[in-house]
Amino acid sequence: MAKGYWVSVYPAISDPETLTAYGDLARRAVQAGGGRTLSRGGRVVAHEAGITHRVVLVEFDSFEQAVATYESEAYQKALAALPDGFERDFRIIEGID
Repeated sequence: MAKGYWVSVYPAISDPETLTAYGDLARRAVQAGGGRTLSRGGRVVAHEAGITHRVVLVEFDSFEQAVATYESEAYQKALAALPDGFERDFRIIEGID
């Protein structure tokens, strides 16, 4: 079964403190859904387009599990805690078997 991944790219974070409530709720929802955070804003060496935005990568045992966790009540509460005007590029992708 192919794994599932959440890939989040944050183009700009003007006030990181405003993400605290979201981060706490999201971390609990991801753990409850069986997700494992593989990367969370570490060092980046950018090539090609040279974009060094913060990237978060979360792995799930299956694509379906990744989708179900996103749609869960716990993660929807986390989304509601995102600050107004917040921008990110979020995708759920299927890995290769």
